[in-house]
Amino acid sequence: MDILKVRDKIKADSKSVSPMSMMVLAIRLYDVGLRDEAVFWYYAAEDHCLEPTKVIDLQASGLDKADQAMRGFTAALSPIIKGYAFCDLAKQQVQRQKALEWTENNPYGTVLAERFTARPGDRAANLQLAIADVKRNAAEERAYFANARKRRAFYAKRKRHQDDVKYCWK
Repeated sequence: MDILKVRDKIKADSKSVSPMSMMVLAIRLYDVGLRDEAVFWYYAAEDHCLEPTKVIDLQASGLDKADQAMRGFTAALSPIIKGYAFCDLAKQQVQRQKALEWTENNPYGTVLAERFTARPGDRAANLQLAIADVKRNAAEERAYFANARKRRAFYAKRKRHQDDVKYCWK
C-alpha cells in the first residue's frame, strides 16, 4: 500500500514534516481501514500543531493563515477520528500515549528555523514548554476518563448521539 510508504517516510524524517501532512496521513490511513494507526497520527499531528504556536510568532512569520487552516482541518477531522478512537477507550489511550511519546521524541524541528520570527524567549525552551503543554493536555484527558462518573456521562452522550453506530464499525 502506498500510504504505508508515505507513513514510513514520515517516520524516517519527521522533524520537517508539517502537522498538516500528518493529518492528511491520518485521514488516508483511516480511509484504507488502518484506523488505530490513523488515531496515532491524528494525535501526533494535533500535538505538533501546538508547537508552532508556542515558538513562532505566527502573524509576523506570515503563518497565521496556515495555522487557521490547520485548526479548521483538525476541527473537521476530529469528530471522525476521535469518534472512532473512543469506540474503545483502552485502545484510544494506548494510541494517545504512543503519539505523546513520539511527539516528545520527535518534536517539530521546523519551529526552530531562524527564517521564522520567534516568540519572546529561547526557541528551544519554548519548544519544551509546548511539549509540556501537550503532556499536560494528555494527562488531563487521562484523568477525565479515569473518573468513572465523567466516563459514564461521556459514553451516555455517545450513545444518545449514536456515535458507536456511526464510527465503531470495522
